[in-house]
Amino acid sequence: MYLHSKDYHLRYSDVDFKDILRPSALLSVMQESACLSADELGFGYKNLSPKNIGFILSNWYVEMYRPIRLNEVITVHTWPVKPRHLIVMRDFELFVGEEKVGVGTSRWCLISLDDFSLLPSSAVFSDDKTEYNDFRSTQFSSWKIPRAVSEHADYIKYISYSDYDHYNHANNTKYADFLMDAFSVDELRGKWVSSFRISYIKQCKCGEKLELYKSRAEDGSWIVEGRVGDELRVQFNAVLSDL
Repeated sequence: MYLHSKDYHLRYSDVDFKDILRPSALLSVMQESACLSADELGFGYKNLSPKNIGFILSNWYVEMYRPIRLNEVITVHTWPVKPRHLIVMRDFELFVGEEKVGVGTSRWCLISLDDFSLLPSSAVFSDDKTEYNDFRSTQFSSWKIPRAVSEHADYIKYISYSDYDHYNHANNTKYADFLMDAFSVDELRGKWVSSFRISYIKQCKCGEKLELYKSRAEDGSWIVEGRVGDELRVQFNAVLSDL
């Protein structure tokens, strides 16, 4: 069974004011492992960019079993799941030492870098690939996030240089910070993000004004959505648990 594994030593810049790993920092190491694994398997950035093909992320789901704290070493395991027509899936398991501390899954799409149009997975992957695993880290499949019920923005973010990646749009990991900034420090005091999911609807470009709105879901979790004008760009659903 194929498995990519890498250790990450958590830095001061990776944690929040409670010395707990920030969701954006967690997504950064998971994205790094995903990219390294893709490179290892022959469909990474250096393989696809000469063909003018790239990956963009459409969804994240992460479930944590306990907070990850400053100075801990987190080990990320990741592997690809056999692609569907337009969706390439990748799963994750997270460890601190021998302790399993979380799981995650993600959905990616192949795009033409000429016009960002979607490409079928067959543009890169063939049926005879043997690196896919049937084993899943989680059986999560509830990707649809309800709309936030709020009339006033809780936070406003102008997309700028520090948010950009080589596809000339805000990187997926940056949205986790935007979305968490919709909460005040007081709202987050004594809490940690025990699970979250993000749906990326449409890319955000430099100079755009992203307005973040938040409200409670029926199950008590939080919904945050980002809009540019009246256009929905990103959605976030998170469970805030007591420390």
